[in-house]
This record gives sequence, structure tokens and C-alpha cells, in this order.
Amino acid sequence: MEDWKNRLSALVAEPASVLKWLIFSGLIGLIVGCVSAAFYHAFFWATSARTTHLWLIGLLPLGGVCIVALYRLCGLEKDQGTNFVLVAVRENVPLRLRTAPLVFFSTILTHLVGGSSGREGAILQIGGSISSKVGQWMKLDDKDSRIITMCGMAAAFSALFGTPITAAMFAMEVVSVGVLYYAAIVPCAISSIMGLWVAKLFHVPATAFPLTGIPDLSPVALLQVIVLGVLFALLSILFCRIMHTVPHFYQRFFPNSFLRAAVGGFLVIALTLLVWLWNPFTFDYNGAGESIIHAAVEGHARPEAFLLKMLFTALTLGAGFKGGEIVPVFFTGATFGCTVAPLLGLSPSFGAGLGMVCVFCGVTNCPITSLLMALELFGEGSSAMFTGQSMGLFAVCIAISYTLSGYYGLYKEQKIVYSKFRPEFINKKAD
Repeated sequence: MEDWKNRLSALVAEPASVLKWLIFSGLIGLIVGCVSAAFYHAFFWATSARTTHLWLIGLLPLGGVCIVALYRLCGLEKDQGTNFVLVAVRENVPLRLRTAPLVFFSTILTHLVGGSSGREGAILQIGGSISSKVGQWMKLDDKDSRIITMCGMAAAFSALFGTPITAAMFAMEVVSVGVLYYAAIVPCAISSIMGLWVAKLFHVPATAFPLTGIPDLSPVALLQVIVLGVLFALLSILFCRIMHTVPHFYQRFFPNSFLRAAVGGFLVIALTLLVWLWNPFTFDYNGAGESIIHAAVEGHARPEAFLLKMLFTALTLGAGFKGGEIVPVFFTGATFGCTVAPLLGLSPSFGAGLGMVCVFCGVTNCPITSLLMALELFGEGSSAMFTGQSMGLFAVCIAISYTLSGYYGLYKEQKIVYSKFRPEFINKKAD
């Protein structure tokens, strides 16, 4: 009789749990989707204002000092950005709600004055901090608090990029490499879709790129993408090393955070002027640089663009400006792929698409997310429709980049739970 009671209890508990998460994740998707839509429009305004009034770039040092002052005033001077969100999911460390408005304003200010950064790092922090606080208000237990934080990450990513499947998988995959949080699959999927719907309601366009020149799966094409995968893995390592090394130099030579931000602003201005003298009227490396990504996917990129973007981004974020690294990763991968692919006999457009998702995979250690991203970013509007064979080329290139990029990663709090080379438990943080 006791056994039947336990079975009946389980039958009732499982549907009740699903219903609970349908409600909770839908609510998170609604709230975070609204904030993400506001962030997108503020981001778009800042970018438009800067490109219209180029003199705003001269305010970079002042902008950096203001950001440092705001974080110190709010008691978050030692903020670790997206790393805090990863720790919140893995160890259920509560995130402060003040993080959301702080990173919102600071990222917009960074882009307004011409800092080189992305937007996803900010939006992951915004989504994670809001959902974490909602979980505290709901008095969720230790396990459910982690899931609701992942819901916020998924909703924010989906709302901003228009990639719901990618967003849900990224929230589940990025925290601990080798372990997927399957218990969060329904909540993350629902919050991701809800975030997307809200974003569409507020006219936030989805990110999409039409690829051309996608080859058929053949031995030659397979060998070509394997070589590209090796190059993308090396580029991923270089990107991570630069992003981690530059902040150490700043801290060593400019230990005062206000001075560090001001010096970083002046360095970005100096680099902008050097690029302008080399190629007049070029300000491609300030801001996110999304127009350059589109140009690369269309088959046009300067050969030095990927190196300059890495340098601009490291100088900006290392000095204390805010934003994210993923859009600069897209920029770096797309321009590098567009440049190198023709040397191997591949279309520059196809090379740019491979570069975007493979370098993303190399720096985030998220191969499943990267494959889904390829499908959502390039699946519609491409001249050659994605088939199982063409996706096979993406899968091989992503797998090579994932494996050969080793244990490097953008996020130092990311855990590599299982080895990339052997079925072996290693449980180490990303390098």
C-alpha cells in the first residue's frame, strides 16, 4: 500500500512541477523580455548617436571614470560580470538586483562614447540578476533558484538575438562544460520563447545572416573545414589570452581603477586615430561593429580587421568599461573566416559563417549551442538551404574548434567538468 502511495504521489508531483515551471518561466520571460527590449532600443540609440556625432568618442576617458564611480557608489566595484551569473547557477549565490540597472546604463554609456564591446554580456547579467531576485521573492529553494536564474539568462539572450533554441541551450550548457542541466530544459525553453515574443512585440529584430557558397559534403570540403576548424581553435585561444592578459597589464601599471579607466579611454582614442590615419573615415572598431559582421558574411572584410577588433575590445573591457565579448567574437570570427576561406578554396561568405560559430564555440566551450546557433542564424535566407549534409560541415568544424581550443575560455568561473580528450572527470576552471 505504501508503494502505491509513493507512486501516486510521484504521478501528481511531476505534472505539478511542469505546471509550476510553465508559470514561473513564462513570468520571467515576460519581465526579462520587456527589459531586454528596452536595452536593445537604448543600445540602438547610443550607436546611432555616436555614428552621427563622432566627437562623442573623445569622451571615452570621462565615460570610463563615470562607470567606475557608479560601481563604487553601488558597492559593486569588484563586479566580475558574467562570471557572477555562472557562479549563481552553479552554487546558488544570490545576484544583486542593482546589477541590472548598473550594467544596463554602463553598457549604453560604453557604446555611446565608442568603447568596443558587445551586448550579450550585459543582457545575461540583467536577465540573471532580475530572475535571481524574483526567485528570492518567491522563496524558491536552492535547486529551483538555480533554474530560475537560467531562465533569466535564456530569456534575455533570446530576446536580444532572436535565437530561442540557442538561448535555452546556452543557459544550460555554459556553466559546467560536460554536464547539461536537463532539469531546466522546459523552464529555459518556455522563458526563451516568451522573451522572443515580447521582443517581437517591441519591434526588436532577430539576428540573421544569409550565407552563400555553402558547399556540398564531399571529401575535399570536409578536409577544408577541418583545416579551418584548426585555425579557428587557435584564434579562439588567442582571443581568450588577449582578453585575460590586457586586464592584468592595466592592474599592474594602473592599480587605481579611476586612472585605469581614463588611461583605457585615451588608449582606445589613440588607436581609433591611428586606424583613421591608416584608413580615413573608418570607425569600424568602435562599438559592437555589427555592420562589419554583415559585410563579412556578404564576402567583404579587411585582412587586419580581426586583430584590430580583439585589441580594441581588450583595451575597452580591460579598463573597466562594460558590455560583452560575444559580438566582438562574432566580428573576429567572421572577418577572419572571410579572409582565410578563399585561400582554401571556399566561399568567403561560408567562411565568415563558420568563423562566427566556431570561434564562439572555442571561447565558450559550448558545441551544442554553437551548432544550434548556426541553424538559427543562417538557416533562413541562405541561398543554399541547410541540409543534414551542410550542417555536417558545420558540426565537424565546430567539433574541431571545441576540442583543439583546449581548456581556455572567456569566463574564468566556467567549470570544465569532463576532459575534451578522454572520458575522464577533471572538474577544473577554464584557463
